[in-house]
Amino acid sequence: MEPIILNGYHTLIAATLVLLLGRLLVKKIQFLQDFNIPEAVAGGLIAAAIIFALYQWFGLSFQFEKSLQSAFMLVFFSSVGLSADFSRLKQGGFPLVIFLAVVGVLILVQNGVGVGLASLLGLDPKIGLITGSITLTGGHGTGAAWAKVFADKYGLQGVMEMAMASATFGLVAGGLIGGPVARRLVNNLKRGKKVASVKKADTSDSQYDGETFEEKDHMRFITASSTIETMALFAACLAFSSIMAAQFSDLGLPQFVWALGFGVILRNVLTKVFKFDMFDRAIDVFGNASLSLFLAMALMSIKLWELAGLAGPMLIILVVQTIVMILYGYFVTFRIMGKDYDAAILTAGHCGFGLGATPTAVANMQSVTQTFGPSHKAFLIVPLVGAFFVDIINLFAITWFINMLSLIHI
Repeated sequence: MEPIILNGYHTLIAATLVLLLGRLLVKKIQFLQDFNIPEAVAGGLIAAAIIFALYQWFGLSFQFEKSLQSAFMLVFFSSVGLSADFSRLKQGGFPLVIFLAVVGVLILVQNGVGVGLASLLGLDPKIGLITGSITLTGGHGTGAAWAKVFADKYGLQGVMEMAMASATFGLVAGGLIGGPVARRLVNNLKRGKKVASVKKADTSDSQYDGETFEEKDHMRFITASSTIETMALFAACLAFSSIMAAQFSDLGLPQFVWALGFGVILRNVLTKVFKFDMFDRAIDVFGNASLSLFLAMALMSIKLWELAGLAGPMLIILVVQTIVMILYGYFVTFRIMGKDYDAAILTAGHCGFGLGATPTAVANMQSVTQTFGPSHKAFLIVPLVGAFFVDIINLFAITWFINMLSLIHI
């Protein structure tokens, strides 16, 4: 049976209904509150389950408007760039460098685990890269790009489907484990009576300025003129990213990296050179709304029958990668980043983009900070590392692993 095609308007309506459903579920179900499951994840998984049931029982499937999902993702990353002035970047300082190193090591671990298990299970070791950092740290965009390379250059069959299924698995797993892991860490801190002093120091405006993406329900006053100015900034970022992604496709950088990078440049040129008064509150609202809608669309588009159809060995690799992420976040990320409240929130974020995507990381952190209090440090570092630097590191790591596999003729 042909899929039911939903245009942009229908897709947007469905996404908002998913978010409202998620909000209702989180409000009514204590389990979801206790484990800090994001509203988009809760509603999206229920929607995916309903769609799966319709497919199994009646053969019905849905085709959502993908361009709208991509647009919201680009708006979100543009808002990260437009919110990052150089003074705020400097505030990241040495902790940002340390976190970047922690993330880089995980990328190597993911690829090592993927290649090793793929070889043991009788798969092509390059499949291990697909179920490694290509899709887990990289996400759907990076997965699709490398799947095409593997299919064209190495003749691997079905890698695109594997990449999409693996990235989808990671998106769900990343949204599910981040909150519970952070909750356990924070509760351990509470028993050690460390949270109060950490939160007192963390909420100092003199240390970390701004609340970008941290409190998505924070009251913001926006005027019509500021809205128009903000929309113009977003339009510029999206247009620039579209041109650069097309002109420099050989670099392998996803379009959202260009959108974020141009947002940083545009923000600082306008404020430092032209003394333009940037309306951060409007940027925050656009960014948070786009984040929620992107996640809702991504999750309600999941085809659970494709996940169910994963080959046994591939599913084993993905489950092991999820366990590795939990252990790495709990025992490595948290401890290296300081074993304090900020480190717990950073761990929630790392679980999000280490398996899924940066929007998942931000949603994980939002769900935890709404319960336990703000963490300016985490919301400064994670979007910058997860949305920008990690793709560059991942690109080099993937290329190095492919070259190594080629050298040993695997």
